[in-house]
Amino acid sequence: MEKIGLGGGCHWCTEAVFQSLKGVSNVAQGYIASKQYASSFSEGAIIEFDSAIIPLHILLEIHVLTHKSMSDHSMRPKYRSAIYTFSDAQRKDAKEILRKLEKSSSSKIITEVISYHAFKSSREEILNYYYNNPEKPFCKTYIDPKIKILQTQFSDQVNNEKISHLLEIDEEYKVKHSK
Repeated sequence: MEKIGLGGGCHWCTEAVFQSLKGVSNVAQGYIASKQYASSFSEGAIIEFDSAIIPLHILLEIHVLTHKSMSDHSMRPKYRSAIYTFSDAQRKDAKEILRKLEKSSSSKIITEVISYHAFKSSREEILNYYYNNPEKPFCKTYIDPKIKILQTQFSDQVNNEKISHLLEIDEEYKVKHSK
């Protein structure tokens, strides 16, 4: 198993996106810091994954496409767009992957590749937020659209058992609107 830290938007969103993938064995939601200038804690998740099932370049492409990785905003200190690496080799790979993703993008990717330093877990009551609360308005408004991106652009990597509630909704929609 490998691991990488990812920060973007809300850690509930990051957690849900990566929990929904095949090859991801654990997602620890919380706050991540680097030793560098980004030493303040920012929302994120530590992703443990099997690179034989889901390679790093796919994980990072999903990360870039499921948060605002191309726009800066006033909340960046809390929601840093970052890839936290655990080794020099992983840092080099992540930078190269971002470079390739940016070449195929129409906008500059602002996601930073920085070294992991520390992690603080979120409070117990908000862990596994999406899968414990899929009907909450926050989940419907912010997380469901990210899961839909997975369904449409990364269907081979999605764990359909995890997102079965969305697949059922899609089927109900198709039945209602096919008349």
